[in-house]
Amino acid sequence: MRGRRTNEGALYAFDAAWMLERGGSLAGADEAGRGALAGPLVAAAVVLGPEPISGLNDSKALAAARREEIFADVLCRAEAVSVVAFPAWWIDRHGVGRANREALTRAIDALRPLAACGLADGNLKLGSEIESLPKADARSAAVAAASVVAKVLRDGAMRTLATEHSGYGFDRHAGYGTPGHRLALAELGPCRVHRLSYAGVGG
Repeated sequence: MRGRRTNEGALYAFDAAWMLERGGSLAGADEAGRGALAGPLVAAAVVLGPEPISGLNDSKALAAARREEIFADVLCRAEAVSVVAFPAWWIDRHGVGRANREALTRAIDALRPLAACGLADGNLKLGSEIESLPKADARSAAVAAASVVAKVLRDGAMRTLATEHSGYGFDRHAGYGTPGHRLALAELGPCRVHRLSYAGVGG
């Protein structure tokens, strides 16, 4: 418990220093699903409210049940949340790099009236008004909150797709290239939510 509180405090301290230096509120953004073989790429951006969210952390450091709890807290306490998603066919047509850039940029731009600056996880060039920082999801409270939103919503979408496209196990691996998923691809072939432009998917 002590470690979670310490990390949460560090995340909020980072954001406070970031906003003080730039002179305005912060929209943090992150994505989920970039490396998956199936399903959408989902990006979220969050402007946090004044009340801290207990236990907030990078989504990868949280158990699934805890992510769901924090997701609910973010929706209740954030000043604003935006979400942008691109399906597999869009990624195949335009490339995952463009999908990632477009999703993060659009998510932050949607919150522009409420945020003076934008910060995205990673090292992408997203324009002069959005800064990128590797591992920002483990350093910034706003980006961590966005990582939770993107992850929870994408996992929920993959569970829905699992009922529509049975046999692939989307509810277990969320479309990532696990051995079980690759075996299902070899046996069943790809379905309409697979990214056919990815190696080992389209044949």
